[in-house]
Amino acid sequence: MLRTNYSKINALSVFDIRRMHALFEANYANSPMSTFLSDLEKKDGVFLVRRKTSDEIVGFSTLGIYDFEHGGKKVKGLFSGDTIIDRAYWGTRSLQSAFALKMFVEALKRPFSKQYWLLISKGYKTYLLLARNFPDHYPKRGHDDPELKELVIQYCDALFPGKLDHQAMVLNFGEGANCLKQDVALIDDAMRAKEPDIAYFEQRNPLWQRGTELPCIGRADLWTFIKIIGPFIKKVLSKPSASRQAAPEGVRSLA
Repeated sequence: MLRTNYSKINALSVFDIRRMHALFEANYANSPMSTFLSDLEKKDGVFLVRRKTSDEIVGFSTLGIYDFEHGGKKVKGLFSGDTIIDRAYWGTRSLQSAFALKMFVEALKRPFSKQYWLLISKGYKTYLLLARNFPDHYPKRGHDDPELKELVIQYCDALFPGKLDHQAMVLNFGEGANCLKQDVALIDDAMRAKEPDIAYFEQRNPLWQRGTELPCIGRADLWTFIKIIGPFIKKVLSKPSASRQAAPEGVRSLA
């Protein structure tokens, strides 16, 4: 149904950019083309999600790749910018899979260096991607890693000078900042009760509907992939085969 490809910013056509902005404008208030272009030109590339049958762009996510110093060592940061998926395709995983592959490829380039996913979240959906898929992340419900917090402060001060509230640890871009439209990514009591991480996101970013952003970080280097993939492979290999699971009591499998 969908396919996702990574493209350099300078390879985008005018039609691609206009379509991306239309998707952005459909979901965000205060989203003029001039601001969209200004942000886009600061990025390295973009993941384009297309409908296979028509090749129409139905989603995208911009990406900036940065090197910065931490603890006397060079580390890599992959910064996710604007991310939009047409509402008809919410829940599909094409973009997530392409992004994970890109992270893995970048980690392989410097296998002994630390790599981080950098993101700012004005809605709970992006935060859930971080919380559910990256064991070492900040902010984290029940535990705030001081080293990761320091890295968040460092990249926010570098990329968004003067915008970080160091006490509340949120980015405030002031009046007129783009924000999610009122009918997008709403949070209700049932969601708060069912998913603690949604309630936690709202606790950390209570003014998200006004466009304040929760700056986040997740460790995403090669060691992280090994930690995530290793247990999964072990679980699959140790799981009884279908024939064993289906065999009735008293019948021994020949495998």
